[in-house]
Amino acid sequence: MNDDALKYAERLVPRSYIDLARQARRSYEQQIRQIIEHRKLPEQPLEEHIIEQWINEMAQMDSNNFEGNVGVGEREGRIYSSLVARRHSLLSHGIGRSGDINAVQPKAAGSSLLNKLTNELVLDAIHALGLRTITHAVVIPMATGMTMTLCLLTFKKQRPQSRYVLWSRIDQKSCFKSILTANLEPIVIEQIENNNYLQTDVDEFEKQIQKFNPHEICCIISTTSCFAPRAIDNVQQISNLCQTYSIPHLINNAYGLQSTKIIHEIEQAKRSNGRIDYIVQSTDKNFLVPVGGSIVLTYDAKLFDALSHAYPGRASITPTTDMFITLLSMGKKGLLDLVQKRKNLFNLFYEKLIQWAKDNDEYILSSKQFSPISIAISLKHLPNERVTELGSMLFTRRISGARVIKLGTKQTIDTYEFMNYGAHSSNIQCSYLTVAASIGMEESDTDIFMKKFDSIYQKLQRNENSDD
Repeated sequence: MNDDALKYAERLVPRSYIDLARQARRSYEQQIRQIIEHRKLPEQPLEEHIIEQWINEMAQMDSNNFEGNVGVGEREGRIYSSLVARRHSLLSHGIGRSGDINAVQPKAAGSSLLNKLTNELVLDAIHALGLRTITHAVVIPMATGMTMTLCLLTFKKQRPQSRYVLWSRIDQKSCFKSILTANLEPIVIEQIENNNYLQTDVDEFEKQIQKFNPHEICCIISTTSCFAPRAIDNVQQISNLCQTYSIPHLINNAYGLQSTKIIHEIEQAKRSNGRIDYIVQSTDKNFLVPVGGSIVLTYDAKLFDALSHAYPGRASITPTTDMFITLLSMGKKGLLDLVQKRKNLFNLFYEKLIQWAKDNDEYILSSKQFSPISIAISLKHLPNERVTELGSMLFTRRISGARVIKLGTKQTIDTYEFMNYGAHSSNIQCSYLTVAASIGMEESDTDIFMKKFDSIYQKLQRNENSDD
């Protein structure tokens, strides 16, 4: 109720009670005003009822929720199911317009406000996490792979003569398929093995640049977050190459925002005057929301506008709303606490796996310094057929996310064949298992995993020895 309504309410309820209600409403309004005014995350999380009330108020700013509104167009935000309407908080117009995903809609002032404000809150969160030189952030309602395709198509429009993408090999299909979907030709740069982990072959990148005309290279894709034993790509040296040869640089940072090490590497690359055009990361992997969205970061207003204009038509507001609710529910402190907790848990998990490896004559393949999220453990004492069995037994015992890499596995994607697929290299020496200490994980999860993993490993070894 507004002040006029509260004034009339004093005729029905004692004024002292109404004044208390006014104070409570002003406190709520002040929290909202500060967020809109400063476009910053609150330090402390907002109560859920405040977030819900705020979203409902923004929904009432959209024309489909106006009292007595008569829509005579083909898109009027009508929703048949009341369950669907409640699920989406009556926000049915989506975001953007046909020419720009970030444009304001005349019929949807509330949805447009939510979209604009969420992008600002995401940018503030990015700065809080350590990428302080980023100037623009936008939530895209597509997962990482398709968003990378959108970035590639934006580059392609700017460089119409280009046809190649130099790609630092990472055995994850969506990244590779994003190149093929953009109708570009990937040039695969293999990793170099160094003390049981894989690192970027920067020299090979430069050789390939010199082999082709740089104008024929659409961009270089580097990857920061990846499955061990692959290390973070050397984004500093790659960004320097991109700057030297005037080639766009796209960073696949799928779940890298949760790692202070990865953020530091990207920030240092930019501060050393390297070239970074777009950085793409997942919303679900970094901010604990449902799958369906990604975040594109850039340092350049023109690149931001080019990407926004490249998206055809309007877009779903759902990933944006999920981010809006989650960021306000976390607050800046909650987000930073989660990241620090994950970092501590990684160190604990790593030490547990080192001890297990020593006890079982196995070894850790990954570098703690250059693989700050994922950990790889050798399985040299299990034959290949037992390795596959290990993975399935873990899954049936409700251990999800562990990945078994079997020596000799081949994978064909389109016309490209990869040896030892999943290992990011054709030259691995043994099968292995990878696990990750990701945001939202608890210490109890590591304890349960260690117990079940050890039990299965010992059982498979006993079965192997009995077969002999």
